[in-house]
Amino acid sequence: MPPEWTELIGYVASALIVLSLLMSSVFRLRVINLVGAVVFTAYGGLIGSIPVMVTNGAIVLIDVYYLVRMARDRAQGAYFEVVAVPADSPLLERFLHFHREDLRRFQPEFDGLRAEHLAWMVLRDGVAVGVVLARVDGEVATIDLDYVTPAHRDQRAGTHFYTTPGLFSEHGVRTLRTTASVPGHRRYLHDMGFTPAGTDVLELPAP
Repeated sequence: MPPEWTELIGYVASALIVLSLLMSSVFRLRVINLVGAVVFTAYGGLIGSIPVMVTNGAIVLIDVYYLVRMARDRAQGAYFEVVAVPADSPLLERFLHFHREDLRRFQPEFDGLRAEHLAWMVLRDGVAVGVVLARVDGEVATIDLDYVTPAHRDQRAGTHFYTTPGLFSEHGVRTLRTTASVPGHRRYLHDMGFTPAGTDVLELPAP
């Protein structure tokens, strides 16, 4: 292979590694980093550098291990854990305050935590990565907030939450209702099984 092509492969590998570090999503970081490490391993072979091959070969194995673990946990429903918390929980208040700018981009209609909210925090490895807030009126629960941090947003926390039995039944809820004014959030709710029930209003049978 001409030297200039070999050098180009090295630059591509470097760019992929740098790009992976810019990802807010843990999953995307692992995938792009894996591709970059594979290309770097090939580059090491082309230039005859054992250290480059060994180092990046090890990175490939590490990325594959974590990606397989993530896929296994998702398949087993063990990637996320849902924990009910009181609406006046200091941890909940701190979480909402810390992520206030990001959650407003996806759910600008959210007007703040209320004393009557039912609240659940979504955990990954014991760390809070999301929150769901709902108000109950008879057999209807209105979801005022359904938020997951960017690092775990593409792991479909909502699928786990909305298929977990018992979260609402103990409160006599039969129907979940929410609003979506942002197209991205509306697509997410559609993926979760919500169906249109009016302008910007969607409904889903409670799990």
